[in-house]
Amino acid sequence: MSDRLPFRWATTGTRVLAGTLVAAGFVVATVTAVAVPWPAVTREPVSIVAVPAPEANILACDGALLVQGRDAAAAGSLTAAAPQAITSGVPDGAPEPTQGQLAAPVPDSVAAVFTALPQGGERTDVAAAGSATVTAPDLIGFAAAACRPPLMESWLVGGSTTTGASDLVILANPGAVASTVQLTVYGTAGPTVPAGGDLVIAPNSQRAIPLSGLALGEASPVIRVTATGAPVVAALQTSLTRTLLPGGVDQVGAMIVPDPQLLIPGVTVTLDPGDGSSEAGTVVRLLSPSADTTATVTATAVGASGPAGEPLSVPLPAGMPVDLELPGLAPGEYTVRVTADVPLVGAVWETTGFGEGSDFAWYMPAPEIAVPSLVAIPAGPAAAIIVANPSDSDAQIVLEAVDGSSSSQITVAAGRDARLSVRPGTVYSLDAGGVPIRAGVTMSGDGELAGYPLWSADQAAKPITVYP
Repeated sequence: MSDRLPFRWATTGTRVLAGTLVAAGFVVATVTAVAVPWPAVTREPVSIVAVPAPEANILACDGALLVQGRDAAAAGSLTAAAPQAITSGVPDGAPEPTQGQLAAPVPDSVAAVFTALPQGGERTDVAAAGSATVTAPDLIGFAAAACRPPLMESWLVGGSTTTGASDLVILANPGAVASTVQLTVYGTAGPTVPAGGDLVIAPNSQRAIPLSGLALGEASPVIRVTATGAPVVAALQTSLTRTLLPGGVDQVGAMIVPDPQLLIPGVTVTLDPGDGSSEAGTVVRLLSPSADTTATVTATAVGASGPAGEPLSVPLPAGMPVDLELPGLAPGEYTVRVTADVPLVGAVWETTGFGEGSDFAWYMPAPEIAVPSLVAIPAGPAAAIIVANPSDSDAQIVLEAVDGSSSSQITVAAGRDARLSVRPGTVYSLDAGGVPIRAGVTMSGDGELAGYPLWSADQAAKPITVYP
């Protein structure tokens, strides 16, 4: 049997060697398979590109000027003091919008609503603005405001609840379902939701809430308006009485969202800084809702290359409004710029005087306009559109009356602003050639002052991709 042992060792060694070679081959093949890219098998997910259907364009107006306390038997009751005259229009060739009215809080107070339906699968642009003039022992002045689309959140900057002020928060719901609104008042104690700050606004209706009932004794209030269920149009009617003499009235629209850079074009100064008055004629109100910051404020005369005076710095504690006087401004039209490192809300207050027959206006920041938009100029005194160009490119501005009665063109250099005269009672088309601008309307006369920012037309809805 010993002659078979070498043969067994040989055969066993051969099998071991063969197994080792096979295993090594598997390892090499596996490493190679991992290192070499395999053919990829991919499959694109099923998707559908769709364009949302355009919605109706809805604008709600502030309505008549209201006055409180004319009825001695009901001191808290409201009365319509002067109706609002409306100017509205659509692009040339577009069908006229449907005009309705909201259920108003007092008799004879009409607040108009305009609804422009889509045409040919595209949204229809519409613009409207209203004005009212009142001369009465308890209320005097001129007010003008644009009719605006409803929002889920907005900010009201202006007014007061100190002695002599009689201000109203106006909330309108032009929708078909009820809206629940919360009013947060920012004052000396920071943000608070006062008793009466939670409201329900019925469909197609308007409510007026005395500001003094929300925050009594506040000299510089700011109000955040938050809606659920349906968006609302918020406004502030503010009026002032000095030693039994009415000192002006205004209807103040809302700011959309806080912004670290506020641009307020069209502030019209009518008082000479050397008139000897001890009261401030130009005041900036600012609020940083969420964080401490320092804001820089500059005022530049329209068309000028540099600011009028040195920039002013103002510390802003979080949640507390601050008023700042802009002294030494000569009569004329100005663009006020406010910058900070956190979002702000703000406005500028201006007056024609401090005696009998004077008026005042709150000028709000202007949002960006990046597409051709319509502008309505209501009836009233001399009017102008102030266009500010904060971009790095020159803007070629084309302003045309929609009825074809006038047309003008102007170049606004980067970082500059310009003035365009307009006719009261007219609707215009404003086109900046794709350059983002900001603009405001100012109206002024003897004892008359008002202004409001221009809002951009809604851009066409962008296509969306749906994955079933």
